[in-house]
Amino acid sequence: MTNRRRRSDDHVRREADGARQVPAVAYPRGSLHHMDWHDRIAVDPTVCHGKACIRGTRVQVAVVLDNLAEGLSVEQIIAEYPALRADDVLATLAYAAELARERTSPLLESA
Repeated sequence: MTNRRRRSDDHVRREADGARQVPAVAYPRGSLHHMDWHDRIAVDPTVCHGKACIRGTRVQVAVVLDNLAEGLSVEQIIAEYPALRADDVLATLAYAAELARERTSPLLESA
């Protein structure tokens, strides 16, 4: 295993001639910062033992994050979980970023 630093564009595929391929899904910079994940993520004590889930589903936020960590694309995750939309996947990232900031941020209970 080599110990090289990851460049910010390592995830971008390259054509045979070295030209950069555009990723299948591109989100503008800062889109996570402006996303209100509260609209898409909820906790309901009667659903999935109160774990954070995508609102209206039983898809846990941790499952989506695990899939992203394994390298699945947004499209692959949506194919596996048809009830999800791209914004749901982005909301999980925004939620995780919020938790990483070590601030408390209350979740809204499902209606």
